Amino acid sequence: MKIRNSIKSLRKRHRDNRVVRRRGRIYVINKTNRRFKARQG
Repeated sequence: MKIRNSIKSLRKRHRDNRVVRRRGRIYVINKTNRRFKARQG
């Protein structure tokens, strides 16, 4: 999982990426290709 300041650029890497808020943090998750995971902050 990558930890980045800007999540929006990581969301564009794959068309199935979703931006989710969990426990006050913002995550990018992908059900079909689990390589694309990221967290902000």
